[in-house]
Amino acid sequence: MDNLEKKQITTIAAISDIHSNVYALEAVLTDIRYRDVDQIVNLGDILYGPIAPHATYELLMANRDDIITIRGNQDRQIYEATTAEIANNPTMGFIIKDLSKKAIEWMRSLPFDFHVSQDVYLCHGSPTDDMIYLLEDIETGQPVVRNDATILALLDGIDNDVILCGHTHIPRTVVLSSGQTIVNSGSVGYPAYEDDLPIIHKMQTYSPYANYALIKCIETQQGKYWQTEHVRVAYDHEAAANMALRNGREDWAFALKTGRVIPV
Repeated sequence: MDNLEKKQITTIAAISDIHSNVYALEAVLTDIRYRDVDQIVNLGDILYGPIAPHATYELLMANRDDIITIRGNQDRQIYEATTAEIANNPTMGFIIKDLSKKAIEWMRSLPFDFHVSQDVYLCHGSPTDDMIYLLEDIETGQPVVRNDATILALLDGIDNDVILCGHTHIPRTVVLSSGQTIVNSGSVGYPAYEDDLPIIHKMQTYSPYANYALIKCIETQQGKYWQTEHVRVAYDHEAAANMALRNGREDWAFALKTGRVIPV
């Protein structure tokens, strides 16, 4: 690259899985402002969490002209929540109470996926299902990168050079035999979790940092190249953890402080 004449560089900042963590989001947006970024994309799972849903929504609205946003599975979970679910899930009850109707309708209006250009495609989970991990197999209970053929099949014909996704909360870049690059930006606001669907598994980053990714398209006389940087931003994770604890989520508080799932 050093010997190639750089003609044009376009940079995308990809954020995902904020999960109501306004403290982490503010730090990430501040970090992005110090970089030469042409476009910010938000890959979903935005307001679900026991921290600050409405404040997170307000911060995003203050920056809405700079951000392309799609929805995630837990954005759907909020606006599809039944009366029974709200009553039986204290965190969901807190979220619904904290959010305005306008915020909920905003999530409902978000697209499932988005083509930023002929080169770049956005999805939350996979191109066909926001609940499917595109890059990781979790049959062992821990994330293992899928083989090349399985990932290509899950793309379901999406042939963009770059696919940006979230959902797993694990920062990762994978280059396929097709030449395509898949980037999971990791989670801005929730660095570890345990889930029981489709089987019990843990996703852990082992640090409290807020994660996002920078994707650069470098166009030269010799061709077009893609460059990825995973960025980890320090922020006041103690404040976020204390808010989660006040809202009854010791598991979230532990994850926010350590990047690990709370021991049973």
